[in-house]
Amino acid sequence: MTVNTNEESRRTSQVAEAPTPMSKRVLLGGSVGQFVEFYDFALYALSAVTLSHLFFPKGNEVAGLLATFATFGVAFVVRPIGGLFFGHLGDKLGRRRVLYVTLLSIGAATAAIGLLPGYSVIGWAAPALLVLCRLVQGFSAGGESVGAPAFVFEHAPVNRRAFWLNITLAATALPSVVAGALLLVLSNALPQTDFTDWGWRIPFLLALPLSLVGLWIRSRTEESEAFKQVAEEVAHREYSPIREAFRDNRLRIVQVILVMGMTAMGFYFLSGYFVSYVQTSGKLGQEASLAVNAVAMLAYALLLPVGGLVADRVGRKPMLVFGSAALALLAFPCFMLVTSGTFGLALLGEVLFVVPLCLYGGGCYTFFVEIFETRTRFTSAAFSYNVGYALFGGTAPFVGTWLVGTTGVAFSPAYWLCGMAVIVFLFLTLTPVPETRGRHA
Repeated sequence: MTVNTNEESRRTSQVAEAPTPMSKRVLLGGSVGQFVEFYDFALYALSAVTLSHLFFPKGNEVAGLLATFATFGVAFVVRPIGGLFFGHLGDKLGRRRVLYVTLLSIGAATAAIGLLPGYSVIGWAAPALLVLCRLVQGFSAGGESVGAPAFVFEHAPVNRRAFWLNITLAATALPSVVAGALLLVLSNALPQTDFTDWGWRIPFLLALPLSLVGLWIRSRTEESEAFKQVAEEVAHREYSPIREAFRDNRLRIVQVILVMGMTAMGFYFLSGYFVSYVQTSGKLGQEASLAVNAVAMLAYALLLPVGGLVADRVGRKPMLVFGSAALALLAFPCFMLVTSGTFGLALLGEVLFVVPLCLYGGGCYTFFVEIFETRTRFTSAAFSYNVGYALFGGTAPFVGTWLVGTTGVAFSPAYWLCGMAVIVFLFLTLTPVPETRGRHA
């Protein structure tokens, strides 16, 4: 009874803890970092049709688009490696130092894409350099994508963790809105030849100054008390976060891979595939598809923190269960609407798709860092998160394009999404996936 009383006391004291100016700066810095990271991925995906014409040999349109999305997926292949590298450093040296490097690397690599000559100028060196830039982006994103949420998590009030993390992750949707708006303005303001020659490069070049803003914000933050305590505990002994992560967290790593794989697939269908999908399968123009996707991503940015608020009240697991069920039920209606060929129905389909995605996201984006202890949080979460994103997120645009091209059925990617959602729902309900709300940081 004494143990339970002490535990309740500990939780109550943490719940009552108010946000500090430092924790708010961490929240802002984490959000900016997530914005820059996903700006590069969103911009590449939104520019897929243009990039396929510029960086690959002319010929079959589907083949060019497949090559572009394969290059998109390359960045995800190295993300688990980057996650282990930066996660190990983050657990040993601190989250803050690592997040300087990851943010600057992502910004520089994205800007470099904006400077690359095309296939007509340097031949096969063009796609090779594009792949190299994507590898740098992916390697750095392997640390940034988890380091920023982990940093925010360790500074957040316990009773607002899901809300704070979902604000941070909501910043991953805004790049699609911003990048889409930039591309829309540039494509309308410039003659087509100018846009193809140099106009598309401007949004890529903007990534570098954006990353410098993020670095300035992060320079005014400090490590969390939870991390400082762990650093003191391991200071005088041999300590390998990678070894301890795989020794102690094998089951949790598998759980996070599958849980985050579901949201990765859904998010990259929405942010990385739907713009070109609506153009090629729904027969809408580029401007219309960009506008539809911008509205949907804005809805995602607004609804994801709401999902976090609900998760702080009901727990993470109920959000995961109901979210995966809703994704399974709505997959086919959403994809049919998206490829209807009319602006209004395509918009309805994408916004309808956002609702279960945010319901599921309300639980998963806190679960994946909350399930691990501070000592190995960065390493364990970075590896499992990035494996899930590599397997199911990075492949989503490619698989979607391949399914449509192979079957000739416009809504065929819904089979892939629905099947994944059913598997995750069964996994959540039939295996011992824990509830993590209220755990000690």
